[in-house]
Amino acid sequence: MTATPADMRQQLQQIIAITPFARSMGARVREFAEGLAELEIDVKPELMHQHHGFVHGAIVGFMADSACAWAAASLAGDVVTAEYKLNLLAPAKGERLWARGKVLKAGGRLLVVQADVFAVDQGREKHVAVALATIAKAGAA
Repeated sequence: MTATPADMRQQLQQIIAITPFARSMGARVREFAEGLAELEIDVKPELMHQHHGFVHGAIVGFMADSACAWAAASLAGDVVTAEYKLNLLAPAKGERLWARGKVLKAGGRLLVVQADVFAVDQGREKHVAVALATIAKAGAA
Protein backbone atom coordinates (compact mmCIF):
# COMPACT_ATOMS: atom_id res chain seq x y z
CA MET A 1 0.00 0.00 0.00
CA THR A 2 1.40 3.40 -1.04
CA ALA A 3 1.36 6.24 1.49
CA THR A 4 -0.88 9.18 0.64
CA PRO A 5 0.49 12.75 0.67
CA ALA A 6 -1.46 13.34 3.91
CA ASP A 7 0.16 10.24 5.47
CA MET A 8 3.59 11.40 4.33
CA ARG A 9 3.02 14.89 5.73
CA GLN A 10 1.90 13.42 9.06
CA GLN A 11 5.00 11.21 9.15
CA LEU A 12 7.23 14.23 8.47
CA GLN A 13 5.56 16.17 11.31
CA GLN A 14 6.23 13.20 13.61
CA ILE A 15 9.89 13.17 12.54
CA ILE A 16 10.17 16.88 13.37
CA ALA A 17 8.61 16.23 16.79
CA ILE A 18 11.27 13.64 17.69
CA THR A 19 14.27 15.42 16.13
CA PRO A 20 15.72 17.69 18.84
CA PHE A 21 17.30 20.30 16.54
CA ALA A 22 14.31 20.64 14.18
CA ARG A 23 11.99 20.78 17.18
CA SER A 24 14.14 23.43 18.92
CA MET A 25 14.01 25.53 15.73
CA GLY A 26 10.22 25.24 15.72
CA ALA A 27 10.23 23.82 12.17
CA ARG A 28 6.81 23.52 10.58
CA VAL A 29 5.71 21.93 7.31
CA ARG A 30 4.26 24.49 4.87
CA GLU A 31 3.79 22.23 1.86
CA PHE A 32 4.60 18.62 1.11
CA ALA A 33 4.03 16.80 -2.17
CA GLU A 34 5.88 14.43 -4.49
CA GLY A 35 9.31 15.94 -5.08
CA LEU A 36 8.53 19.12 -3.12
CA ALA A 37 8.82 20.20 0.49
CA GLU A 38 8.44 23.59 2.16
CA LEU A 39 9.19 24.38 5.78
CA GLU A 40 9.24 27.49 7.90
CA ILE A 41 10.52 28.73 11.23
CA ASP A 42 9.95 31.83 13.29
CA VAL A 43 13.17 33.74 13.91
CA LYS A 44 14.22 33.56 17.56
CA PRO A 45 16.67 36.41 18.09
CA GLU A 46 18.18 34.87 21.23
CA LEU A 47 19.20 31.75 19.30
CA MET A 48 19.78 32.77 15.71
CA HIS A 49 21.35 36.18 15.26
CA GLN A 50 25.02 36.62 14.55
CA HIS A 51 26.95 39.78 15.45
CA HIS A 52 25.54 41.83 12.54
CA GLY A 53 21.95 41.05 13.55
CA PHE A 54 21.28 38.63 10.68
CA VAL A 55 20.05 35.08 11.08
CA HIS A 56 23.16 32.93 11.43
CA GLY A 57 24.24 31.06 8.29
CA ALA A 58 24.03 27.75 10.18
CA ILE A 59 20.29 28.27 10.54
CA VAL A 60 19.96 29.16 6.84
CA GLY A 61 21.90 25.95 6.11
CA PHE A 62 19.53 23.95 8.32
CA MET A 63 16.59 25.33 6.35
CA ALA A 64 18.16 24.48 2.97
CA ASP A 65 19.36 21.02 4.02
CA SER A 66 16.02 20.12 5.58
CA ALA A 67 14.00 21.30 2.57
CA CYS A 68 16.23 19.23 0.28
CA ALA A 69 16.09 16.11 2.43
CA TRP A 70 12.34 16.34 2.96
CA ALA A 71 11.68 16.84 -0.76
CA ALA A 72 13.86 13.80 -1.53
CA ALA A 73 12.11 11.76 1.17
CA SER A 74 8.79 12.42 -0.54
CA LEU A 75 10.04 10.24 -3.41
CA ALA A 76 12.64 7.94 -1.86
CA GLY A 77 11.52 7.33 1.72
CA ASP A 78 14.27 7.29 4.35
CA VAL A 79 17.19 9.48 3.19
CA VAL A 80 20.39 11.14 4.37
CA THR A 81 22.26 14.14 3.01
CA ALA A 82 25.43 13.16 1.14
CA GLU A 83 26.50 16.77 0.49
CA TYR A 84 25.17 20.25 -0.14
CA LYS A 85 26.47 23.59 -1.32
CA LEU A 86 24.92 26.74 0.06
CA ASN A 87 25.14 30.16 -1.59
CA LEU A 88 24.15 33.02 0.69
CA LEU A 89 22.60 35.67 -1.56
CA ALA A 90 21.58 38.33 0.97
CA PRO A 91 21.47 38.83 4.74
CA ALA A 92 18.64 36.84 6.33
CA LYS A 93 16.69 39.39 8.37
CA GLY A 94 13.09 39.23 9.46
CA GLU A 95 10.59 37.50 11.64
CA ARG A 96 10.37 34.26 9.67
CA LEU A 97 12.38 32.06 7.31
CA TRP A 98 10.94 29.59 4.86
CA ALA A 99 12.51 27.21 2.39
CA ARG A 100 11.35 25.25 -0.64
CA GLY A 101 13.10 22.06 -1.71
CA LYS A 102 12.48 20.62 -5.17
CA VAL A 103 13.85 17.38 -6.58
CA LEU A 104 15.63 18.01 -9.86
CA LYS A 105 16.65 14.41 -10.60
CA ALA A 106 15.79 11.18 -8.82
CA GLY A 107 18.10 8.30 -9.62
CA GLY A 108 18.29 4.79 -8.27
CA ARG A 109 20.31 5.66 -5.14
CA LEU A 110 20.89 9.42 -5.29
CA LEU A 111 18.64 12.43 -5.74
CA VAL A 112 19.74 15.93 -6.76
CA VAL A 113 17.68 18.59 -5.03
CA GLN A 114 17.60 22.40 -5.06
CA ALA A 115 16.44 24.58 -2.20
CA ASP A 116 15.62 28.27 -2.05
CA VAL A 117 15.48 30.05 1.30
CA PHE A 118 13.51 33.23 1.91
CA ALA A 119 13.37 35.71 4.78
CA VAL A 120 10.09 37.43 5.55
CA ASP A 121 10.50 40.90 7.03
CA GLN A 122 7.40 43.00 7.69
CA GLY A 123 5.45 41.03 5.09
CA ARG A 124 8.11 41.29 2.37
CA GLU A 125 9.95 38.21 1.13
CA LYS A 126 13.61 38.29 0.20
CA HIS A 127 15.49 35.42 -1.47
CA VAL A 128 18.46 34.93 0.85
CA ALA A 129 20.02 31.60 -0.17
CA VAL A 130 20.08 28.84 -2.74
CA ALA A 131 21.44 25.33 -2.24
CA LEU A 132 22.12 22.28 -4.35
CA ALA A 133 22.22 18.94 -2.55
CA THR A 134 22.89 15.31 -3.20
CA ILE A 135 20.59 13.20 -1.09
CA ALA A 136 21.12 9.44 -0.72
CA LYS A 137 18.60 6.78 0.08
CA ALA A 138 19.38 5.62 3.63
CA GLY A 139 21.83 2.74 3.56
CA ALA A 140 23.09 3.82 0.11
CA ALA A 141 25.39 6.64 1.23
